[in-house]
Amino acid sequence: MTALVSCREVSRTYGRGDAATVALRPTVCDVEPGARIAVTGPSGSGKSTLLHLMAGLEDPSGGTVSWPGIGSRSELRPGPLAMIFQGPSLLPPLSVIENVALPRQLAGAPSDEALEEARAALARLELSELADKLPEEISGGQAQRVAVARVLASRPLLILADEPTSQLDRGNGAHVIDVLLEAADAAAAALVIATHDHTIADRFATRWTVADGVVITDRS
Repeated sequence: MTALVSCREVSRTYGRGDAATVALRPTVCDVEPGARIAVTGPSGSGKSTLLHLMAGLEDPSGGTVSWPGIGSRSELRPGPLAMIFQGPSLLPPLSVIENVALPRQLAGAPSDEALEEARAALARLELSELADKLPEEISGGQAQRVAVARVLASRPLLILADEPTSQLDRGNGAHVIDVLLEAADAAAAALVIATHDHTIADRFATRWTVADGVVITDRS
């Protein structure tokens, strides 16, 4: 099976000399189609760095990241790879529905089709009433759920989610995970989620543990 993303001795260090901080030590890991992986570990352990490298958002300090099942780094977005960030990621000038539809429009979908898919994604997360609001008019928790809807509408092959429930209460957090898992199943997409919540991690077939920049990938 061809991996969607492959990391070979990938490492990441921020800064230089005495000010250098090792965020991720040399790591070997693959994400295969349909994978369900929870990445656990304390804050600052390297979980977000690993996901950012997999998403092609950062350059490794050492080793290589490739996307055999997707293509080149320039082909990752919009479309095949989508990421849910821990912090705010909506574009302020656009309404909620325009934010959700944007990746599909950038991928070449007709505007009407993209908006229809955006409405369906918002409905799945019970956010239809927010469609015409601007990001500044909704709460942080609502914005995070809208970011999840945007990913669902983009039809990715690989979803990377960095603490997607950190701004949500337990009920809404559980609902977001339900929708992510259902959407990944429906699209046969791989899903990798970084979380410190072990009740969420227990719902995934495979668990990777990160501690002090060291990734242990053999837990299933």
